[in-house]
Amino acid sequence: MAGHSRGAGGVRAVVNRAATMPATFRAYVAERLEDRVERGVRDLSADDLPAGDVVVRVDWSGVNYKDGLATRFDGKVARISPLIPGIDLAGEVVSSDDPSIRPGDAVLAHGYDLGVARHGGYAEFQRVPAGWVVPLPAGLSARDAMAIGTAGFTAAMSVAALEARGLEPAAGPVVVTGASGGVGTTGIGILAARGYEVWAATGKPEEHDRLRALGAAGFIGREEMAASPRPLESARWAGAIDAVGGPAMPYLLSTLMPGAGVASVGNAGGPAFNSTVLPFILRGVAVLGMNSVPVPIEERRALWTRLAGEYRPRGLGEDATEVTLDTLDGALDAIVAGQARGRWLVRVSG
Repeated sequence: MAGHSRGAGGVRAVVNRAATMPATFRAYVAERLEDRVERGVRDLSADDLPAGDVVVRVDWSGVNYKDGLATRFDGKVARISPLIPGIDLAGEVVSSDDPSIRPGDAVLAHGYDLGVARHGGYAEFQRVPAGWVVPLPAGLSARDAMAIGTAGFTAAMSVAALEARGLEPAAGPVVVTGASGGVGTTGIGILAARGYEVWAATGKPEEHDRLRALGAAGFIGREEMAASPRPLESARWAGAIDAVGGPAMPYLLSTLMPGAGVASVGNAGGPAFNSTVLPFILRGVAVLGMNSVPVPIEERRALWTRLAGEYRPRGLGEDATEVTLDTLDGALDAIVAGQARGRWLVRVSG
């Protein structure tokens, strides 16, 4: 059976590797009990997996905020119990009932119900519908794909939406809030690689050197973004990607240039904010909501192709932190506590 691995220069090479599904395999499971969530590694079998067309040996997954919530008693994310979390995965096809997806193919999957209402990526083997599978684009390894992951895909959606509205490097600087997290880090990397002047909004000064290496041209602290009593400030930004919500949105709306947009991707600072309609009326700005979960598969595949090419972020995977199924607990707790620093990658198999 032929598989793929990344060689020098990021080019996938064909290797001979017979991927087969064993009688039992390891998975990280979260089970809701009466007063707590019990989580940890268990031995499972094929009978424990959901129905689907494609069996994947999972090589890599990622740690996302939603994954952290799915393992908490008060997380309000998990819709089944027990649940294998992991809202994204990448690996090699072991078997397939769909003729367009062949054993040995390198693939990835994320979104839809994965890791929420259906078992996800924290298992050495997983079964998914064929309509959720994205062929791994040439130039990306499975690790690269999960270094991008759901967060990076959402960042790419944001850039694509802003550019579809007319954003281009010559229009002016772009600001990214929540810059040290997964969406922010990848957003900066994509924008910088495309020639934009990118400013990073973060309350973590210790992250400046890392973000500067990814392409950040300048930084904004929380004090500068504090709410102003004025509905409009000096127009400063040609576009914005906002992963913070609450306290950031009033500042962004009041400082966007005429006709500019802000891609709203998260609410780490809370879902509510106070503003006025004046930025919309007087400057024609727009809030573009980003939700990567229901993106149709053909659009999803097309954007992943762009992520392997024109949207490939600067510094892809270079500063990612790797964990295993056995060391997941700390990363899941840390991401919910707001301690994200780029991407945590989960080495699932091997």
